[in-house]
Amino acid sequence: MSAQDFLVELGTEELPPKALNTLADAFLAGIEKGLLAAGLGFEAKQVYAAPRRLAVLITKLATQQPDRSINLDGPPRQAAFDTEGNPTQAALGFAKKCGVELSEIDQSGPKLRYSQSIAGKPTVSLLPTIVEDSLNDLPIPKRMRWGARKEEFVRPTQWLVMLLGDQVVDCTILAQKAGRDSRGHRFHHPESVRITSPANYLNDLRAAYVLADANERRELISTRTAELATRQEGTAIVPPELLDEVTALVEWPVPLVCSFEERFLDVPQEALITTMQDNQKYFCLLDADGKLLPRFITVANIESKDPQQIIDGNEKVVRPRLTDAEFFFKQDKKQKLEDFNLRLQNVVFQEKLGSVYDKAERVSRLAAFIAPHIGGNAQWAARAGLLSKCDLATEMVGEFPEMQGVAGYYYALNDGEPEDVALALNEQYMPRGAGAELPTTLTGAAVAIADKLDTLVGIFGVGMLPTGSKDPYALRRAALGVLRILIDKKLDLDLTDAVAFAVNSFGSKVKAAGLADSVLEFVFDRLRARYEDEGVDVATYLSVRALKPGSALDFDQRVQAVEAFRKLPEAAALAAVNKRVSNLLSKLEGSVPSTVEAKYFDNAAEFSLYSAIQQADQAVQPMAAARQYRESLARLAALREPVDAFFEAVMVNAEDAKVRANRYALLARLRGLFLGVADISLLG
Repeated sequence: MSAQDFLVELGTEELPPKALNTLADAFLAGIEKGLLAAGLGFEAKQVYAAPRRLAVLITKLATQQPDRSINLDGPPRQAAFDTEGNPTQAALGFAKKCGVELSEIDQSGPKLRYSQSIAGKPTVSLLPTIVEDSLNDLPIPKRMRWGARKEEFVRPTQWLVMLLGDQVVDCTILAQKAGRDSRGHRFHHPESVRITSPANYLNDLRAAYVLADANERRELISTRTAELATRQEGTAIVPPELLDEVTALVEWPVPLVCSFEERFLDVPQEALITTMQDNQKYFCLLDADGKLLPRFITVANIESKDPQQIIDGNEKVVRPRLTDAEFFFKQDKKQKLEDFNLRLQNVVFQEKLGSVYDKAERVSRLAAFIAPHIGGNAQWAARAGLLSKCDLATEMVGEFPEMQGVAGYYYALNDGEPEDVALALNEQYMPRGAGAELPTTLTGAAVAIADKLDTLVGIFGVGMLPTGSKDPYALRRAALGVLRILIDKKLDLDLTDAVAFAVNSFGSKVKAAGLADSVLEFVFDRLRARYEDEGVDVATYLSVRALKPGSALDFDQRVQAVEAFRKLPEAAALAAVNKRVSNLLSKLEGSVPSTVEAKYFDNAAEFSLYSAIQQADQAVQPMAAARQYRESLARLAALREPVDAFFEAVMVNAEDAKVRANRYALLARLRGLFLGVADISLLG
């Protein structure tokens, strides 16, 4: 079967840059779906996207749809005809469904059967519908109309190229009649561009100053930006999202170095970087020490004979932005950071929980409580907590919301606050997302934990628990943040005490009954997802959860120990024994004796197990005290042999009540050793 290359290019007004990649991928996926549904084979596929065009190239597309056959089974013969041989409604209905007369239905078999051969259509006749369906299915939240036309698309369409080999596919889509003429760069080559063949699409447009391949443009921008940054003795900040957006804004990228006045470097560099990236789409430059250079790179969409005009224009545009940041910074510094708390007394955090200032005071007290428990400075933590929300009332954060925390850091340093206190004002928001940076200081960790626990306790305390996907106060993220800080930074904080302190801080504003337990349950439940992501079996998590350790670090150490234990050859048998013992003890009426008395032993296996338990107990006690849980379980694994011998030789439920009780006490002692780490009966 013959095959030819197929090209479709839809030309438009400038497409939304942040959606360009999504639109392009969906366009290709829709066409591929249509080709496969039609049974049309091809060798390769490629999508191209630029500000004014979406294009798909299909290599070696079959030019003829293969013939198909349809075989439909109908009702059984006895149901299709009555005793006199007349067709029933079942037979007539089947014929109607097939769109033929009953005489055309095969009646020779046990069931009525309709077979039809359908000749394949020429590919060129199928392509218009396939392309149109793909365009209609693009993920466009809001479509627009233009002029008096009824057609709708994300932007007004301007031209359409559709070629199968050298043949133009005759059709009209989105008010554009298909042809072979595209358009070049809006300024360098405003004339139409004749596409000589689908395979030569990129070269034909490149000659007209259009790089239609987004990957090629992205690589050119990235490489050239890095080269220019090196010449400036700096390194460019190139966030992937910004690189994609800039790539989607230009057809013929020309990176240029611009500059701004050095006086603006007195402003926090985060504010300057934010405004240059978000508002102007510039790549900022840093020196070897990570400090902002008074230069940036813009990517022009034109190869100017006088590039200095473009440079001057960009420098003129950015100056007011930087001047605004400078003004806000100077205005804010006219008063102490702490004074901004006065404004926060009138800003509501949550209607039942008071103002943002009330929250800052609670965070201050809780952070001071937490700090000594993790090796930090209570005085610094209290101070940082009190200042933690001040920058929310500043002009800088009002203009640049991304600066919350960062602005507080600079203003605190300006006021002469200790470095740890200043850093904590930014670190309170860490981690800002999954895998994001954690606080570097203990003061920052204390405030970050306090801030998150205060939110959790407060929102839970007024009954606003997250439901399904709704979590307006980001409580799940707060809980995960607390856990990450404590576990990854190896901070041993008993959350039971911290949450209880937080509950008391709210007084009558929350319903205290059962609140601490609910919050702790919610926090430790988040660990389940964390461990699942790490490949830890849920049974391991549950075995530790059963003991309800209050420290997240302790919890994690136990989990890691159980994971190591499960790899030992004795693990499965000991887990089964623990499960058996747990079941036996749960069915026991009355209490288990607290001591084991050797005088009631009447079997050597009992003496052996008792001796082994005593030796193990002495060995693991110091291990447990040092939280050497892995070593402890490894030592307890040696109990498998005497345990197996005991159950083979001993009947636990002896007739003599005292002997029976003594055996239960022995088993309780055995189970207690393992419960020092986890309930491994849940591993079976």
